[in-house]
Amino acid sequence: CVLFFLFIVSLFFCRNLFSTAFCIPSTADTHRSFCLLSLFQTYPSPLFSHRSYFLVLFIVALLSPPLVLAISPFDDHNDKNSKAFSRPSLSTSDPKNPLQASSPSSSVSDRNHTRIMQMDSNPQTSSEELDKVCIIGSGNWGSAISVLVGRNCQRYDHFETNVNMWVYEEQIPMPDGSTQKLTEVINEQHENVKYLPGVTLPTNIHAVPDLADACRGATLLIFVLPHQFLPKLLPTIRESAHPNCRGVSLIKGLDFDKDTKLPVLISQSIAQAMGPEFQCGVLMGANVATEVASGQMCESTLASNFGPPADELTRLVFDSPTFRVQHVSDVAGAEVCGALKNVIALGAGFIDALGMGGNTKAALLRVGLKEMSKFCRMFFEGVKDQTFTESCGMADLITTCYGGRNRKCAEAFAKERMANDEANRENVSPQGNPMDDCDGAASSPDYSFMKDTECEKKWAKVESALLNGQKLQGTLTAEEVKIVLESRGLLPAFPLMKTIYEIAFNGRPVPQIVEGIVIADGTEPSHL
Repeated sequence: CVLFFLFIVSLFFCRNLFSTAFCIPSTADTHRSFCLLSLFQTYPSPLFSHRSYFLVLFIVALLSPPLVLAISPFDDHNDKNSKAFSRPSLSTSDPKNPLQASSPSSSVSDRNHTRIMQMDSNPQTSSEELDKVCIIGSGNWGSAISVLVGRNCQRYDHFETNVNMWVYEEQIPMPDGSTQKLTEVINEQHENVKYLPGVTLPTNIHAVPDLADACRGATLLIFVLPHQFLPKLLPTIRESAHPNCRGVSLIKGLDFDKDTKLPVLISQSIAQAMGPEFQCGVLMGANVATEVASGQMCESTLASNFGPPADELTRLVFDSPTFRVQHVSDVAGAEVCGALKNVIALGAGFIDALGMGGNTKAALLRVGLKEMSKFCRMFFEGVKDQTFTESCGMADLITTCYGGRNRKCAEAFAKERMANDEANRENVSPQGNPMDDCDGAASSPDYSFMKDTECEKKWAKVESALLNGQKLQGTLTAEEVKIVLESRGLLPAFPLMKTIYEIAFNGRPVPQIVEGIVIADGTEPSHL
């Protein structure tokens, strides 16, 4: 703009001079003309000084634009050694175009395209590499999510096509009576015959039994395994993964600090173990694994604060027309909802065991959601109201209380408890005290003396019979939540969670679940 302005100014002041300088007759004096070479000899000194200044200015302004263009560097996308992370094609016919593939409608596709086109590089990964995804865990949910992740890594140019999935090696009995390693079965048959039978996994999902090999060079780690196994695995993961990697936890639970007796986000525990620069988000939602794997439409919530473009790229790893992922920034709210809903689901199982209907369960869901919200705000900052209306909030609570594994096992546990009630009432010592059994408290209003170990044995039996090697999260979380609340004298403020714990571990009669479906007086936050 400056050069163009100088060019116009020089034209205005030297219009007569230019006409004569190039041997063109002057309009002021048609008989007098001269060429550029005689310019400095023709004009007197004052006039020469004024006009030659603008002539030089004109020449500089005229020659500068082509010179600037000539020496300017080439665009990096024309370089053969350009970054592997490149912008997606604008072509709507491109099968690897994330804008077209990630959404069922053109309007959503356009919005995705706009977000992607604003991205220049991924701050969480090396600028010379594509995102390399690794799934840590291969159970029911891990195998289901691998279906989506595998397809998206095949579809999008931003990710390496091959996806490693760490598998805890097991021997699988085969129809001919022999046994075969689970990793070999998955890689040869493309099916997790133990944890997700009947579902074909993408061919780019590779089962790897060695954790270090599975994670080597990974820039995006997806954690989907019981959280009690994490502490011994994280040092190996840290050594093998890319130094600038990020993570997403699909683990629905909470950690607890034994010293402070405060709840700790599992995503936070992962981040601390992985190093100061590591960031971990969460994916939570109303997602039953078998329904997700079979392609039934559902929603989920990605909560992360990676920043652009990593938040959107991470969302695209999971998003599909049948698995619609929304992004929020409230990691704490989404993760705590994903943990506490498993506790409420135990109560839903108790209600089902009693044969109660939808009215009672609806009341349990309402009170349960309020207690979840209260717990989040008591122990974590920045929790947002709208988080509870996302898929990770109310929707996940509804799904888990009607069809999840925690509800299923709680129903079986409660039915066994009630079937043995008569025998337990007769199983009384000569002093009139119940014997040390999970069911013995049915004849006493005081449950505090009961041994948790007896109840834990019953839970382990149910878990083994119904879950085919999977683990319950609701019972672990219920125990840890109770410790936190009791240490601060807050148990009375959470009557539902308190009642669920006492039925699950102290032998409180199952029918008393309805006594916990109340709002504690004077304990509600003012905005509730």
